[in-house]
Amino acid sequence: MALLEVKNLKKVYSTRFSNQQVQALSNVSFTVEEGEYVAIMGESGSGKTTLLNILASLDKTTSGQVLLNGRDITGIKEKEIAEFRRKNLGFVFQDFNLLDTFSIKDNIFLPLVLSKEVYPIMNQKLKVLAPKLGIEDLLEKYPYEISGGQKQRVAVARALITHPQVVLADEPTGALDSKSTDQLLEVFDKINDEGQTILMVTHSTKAASYAKRVLFIRDGEVFHQIYKGNQTNQQMYQSISETLTLLAAGGK
Repeated sequence: MALLEVKNLKKVYSTRFSNQQVQALSNVSFTVEEGEYVAIMGESGSGKTTLLNILASLDKTTSGQVLLNGRDITGIKEKEIAEFRRKNLGFVFQDFNLLDTFSIKDNIFLPLVLSKEVYPIMNQKLKVLAPKLGIEDLLEKYPYEISGGQKQRVAVARALITHPQVVLADEPTGALDSKSTDQLLEVFDKINDEGQTILMVTHSTKAASYAKRVLFIRDGEVFHQIYKGNQTNQQMYQSISETLTLLAAGGK
């Protein structure tokens, strides 16, 4: 059984001031195996962000199912959803979402604190995780004292410290310079090699070229997919670029 199963997902929004409806997703189906690294790409308005929000249980479906380890997350009650996210999903956002009044250590600890984890266990988890991300020297600093690339590695640490089933990344390199982008993508590569499942929405062909598979969304549906296989990052980059050109031209 796949770790994540998306079945016939449909999402229709109704506009606030009229009866007009906008179909963001029309019929999306795919699976993600445990340990996969999948990128989702598509033009603005294609539905990829809506898809990620549904996978993150931040938005509701109109119809269809999202199964995580066999459990349909679309049916989880509102009062249980926050706890479900903390236990099963890790989030990495484009704008980091760090709290400036919290130290780096406390930002990373936040999901564990909300889960009422005891401090010695939290600290032990951080001692194992921090060296992998190269943030040992940052833990007593505050977000406004560190660079964008460092902030994103802190955000990755916060996502990983709960040992989530899936890490969901929304444009994680969007606010980074080229050097910080390279460092973050190497971090993602490393944690994926250690078995972490990653699902990333991105506009960046470079970021997507690190993934093991790329799904392309067009008009609310999965239009195409590419498996990396034995391709190098550069070869994968070229394959993605060619598909995006076809996508923009309206090809099939």
